[in-house]
Amino acid sequence: MRGDPRAITLLRPTTAPEALSALQKNPQAIPLAGGTDFMVAWNAGLVRNKIVLDLSLLDGWRKIKVLKNGLKIGSLTTHAQIQRHPVIAKKFPLLARACSVVGATQIQNRGTLGGNLAHASAAGDTFPPLLVYEAVIHLVCETGKRRIPINQFFTGAKTTVLRPSELIECVEILFLKYPPARQIFRKVGTRAAQAISKVVAAGLLWLGPHGEIKELRFSLGSMAPTARRLNALEAFCRGKKLNASIMARAAELIGTDVSPIDDLRSSAHYRLKISKNILMKFLKEKNSWQF
Repeated sequence: MRGDPRAITLLRPTTAPEALSALQKNPQAIPLAGGTDFMVAWNAGLVRNKIVLDLSLLDGWRKIKVLKNGLKIGSLTTHAQIQRHPVIAKKFPLLARACSVVGATQIQNRGTLGGNLAHASAAGDTFPPLLVYEAVIHLVCETGKRRIPINQFFTGAKTTVLRPSELIECVEILFLKYPPARQIFRKVGTRAAQAISKVVAAGLLWLGPHGEIKELRFSLGSMAPTARRLNALEAFCRGKKLNASIMARAAELIGTDVSPIDDLRSSAHYRLKISKNILMKFLKEKNSWQF
């Protein structure tokens, strides 16, 4: 008689040191946070006889700590918690908005920021906002800690710099020194809700007293194996006044920073065209919000 295809060995530590010790002893264990991706694999019998490290009892990693110069979001904080937090809504509205369009309400109440990062989907809705806010990922293991800027965290589709003995403890974001003149978050999908993004974009723009671009931060997700800041585009725009020719050249530089992918959700041609349209609208519009 065949065994249960969904049988697993479940470890349930109650403290962070217990969790790190268990992972050190079982480096092949699968960390379980919100479980929104894991449960699909479990129901399909794809994790049969695996060791699963359930982190749900680590309440200390389920908090948002407001600091003097920023905040730390515990890795087990849900998307629903993030979008409802008043400081995040005020200081990091692009992240709050991204969390509000992650899947359905049930997913937002279960899915965690740390689990989302560890899964490292190319279509992660929170990644472009975290990139323009220049978030830092805090990794921890039994022997020490590491702080990794988010632009160095992803190494490919569903791959990261996480070592087998490490867990994501929190995400740190510093408050912006000056409020941006404009900001944008856009998610383009097949449907208006509960869609995996074809393109997801986030941007911040600071202007000087004469209309010159003091700083532009722009990032795209679902375009390549990882979400990316558009460094060449940003460098080109710095110090220049917004006009038709500058905006057109900036849009063309998207193809320099990222090579769009073809997949089941969309074509590379469509992704590139939509991302150019989003950038052009962002640079043209004087409204501070574009959702």
